[in-house]
Amino acid sequence: MDFSPSPQARQWHERLQAFMARYLLPYNAAWHQSVKDGVFPPPFVADLKSLAQEEGLWNLFLPGLPAGEPGNGLSHLDYAPLAETMGRLPWAAEVFNCNAPDSGNMELLHRFANPAQRVQWLGPLLHGQIRSAFAMSEPDVASSDPTNLQTTLQPDGQDWVLNGRKWFITGAAHPHCQLLIVMCRHAGPAGHAGDNAANPAAHQQHSMVLVPVHTPGVEVVRNIPVVHHLAPEGHCEIVFRQVRIPKDHLLGAWGQGFAMAQARLGPGRVHHCMRTIGQCELALEMATERALERTAFGKHLSDQSNVQDWLAESRLEIDQARLLVLKTAWMLDRGDAPAAELRAQVSGIKVVAARLQTRVVDRAMQVFGAMGLSPDTPLAYFWTWGRAMHLMDGPDEVHLRTVARHEIARARERLGASAAWFTTPEQMRAEPHLRA
Repeated sequence: MDFSPSPQARQWHERLQAFMARYLLPYNAAWHQSVKDGVFPPPFVADLKSLAQEEGLWNLFLPGLPAGEPGNGLSHLDYAPLAETMGRLPWAAEVFNCNAPDSGNMELLHRFANPAQRVQWLGPLLHGQIRSAFAMSEPDVASSDPTNLQTTLQPDGQDWVLNGRKWFITGAAHPHCQLLIVMCRHAGPAGHAGDNAANPAAHQQHSMVLVPVHTPGVEVVRNIPVVHHLAPEGHCEIVFRQVRIPKDHLLGAWGQGFAMAQARLGPGRVHHCMRTIGQCELALEMATERALERTAFGKHLSDQSNVQDWLAESRLEIDQARLLVLKTAWMLDRGDAPAAELRAQVSGIKVVAARLQTRVVDRAMQVFGAMGLSPDTPLAYFWTWGRAMHLMDGPDEVHLRTVARHEIARARERLGASAAWFTTPEQMRAEPHLRA
């Protein structure tokens, strides 16, 4: 296994770092002030996006980006270090048109959209002219079991009729959001809303539809704060009441919503996890410098053994997590891993990244003391997002179950093989040759 980025990727990474240092960091305070003043996105973001596109730092995350479409799609492994660097500044990814949920939605449209849908939606997304959201989770069911989803899609003449309620829909409050990709359950002749996970066909009872935000019947009810942090792009609650959309707004094949969602998750989780690692690296850098500067009880914090332990633990955990995520990116690029193995790997990095962020950032906040709780550093926000990651995109427990089931399935295949690695006293007495 070689997780090293290619020479080309190293060049892109250096260019990205230079661009962020020269153009984005000087605007960081202005970005936060603009959001505080209720102006989002800040007016200078459009200029930064234009500059990034001119520099070729655009749509870097799409490995299958064909010639003629805007961007420089890198492999998952080559893109990973760039995502890590973007993660250090949470608003940076949008400047390079690499932000979630648009990156995942572009991946979906690239793979499953028909020609007309590509023209209407994929083209504007690739050019950064619009934003989008992915509507899956619901407030009235345990969305960790997606067969529970109750938003219904029913045929009616030449249209679909959509009814339901979604929430924690990232990006839906962005003023440039024009498209919702909605996961919905079949109703009427095409399916039954009572299907559940016990039904072997339960995972063929959902589809995805493309819903323009301003369609009559679509109501963005509220932007939900996450641990009291209100994201300007939104984590929204949305109601769909008798929303009529044309039949040609179905994305992909009927009944393939779950399969398409799985295809979207792998690359997206790598992006999320690498951005998390970038934030953890920054938190560790900040904590280490703070420990060198601050004194307590006659010694620098860096001389306190417990603080040294925190810094060392954080370094080890970050490096371990990075290797696991890079392995996942490598597996995605190779494309030859069994589906169950890849699914377990993707679930694993999601759990590891969430745990990493809450642990590393919590230690950094402790080193900073009261300042770590304040808006004077990004640590409180980083911790908030890390805590949310334990639930968003599926709770840790669901992903741990996926990993465990994969291990159990492997054990069933080799059942008894591990016995060759140990010998009991009873066996030695019964078979003297084992003593040799």
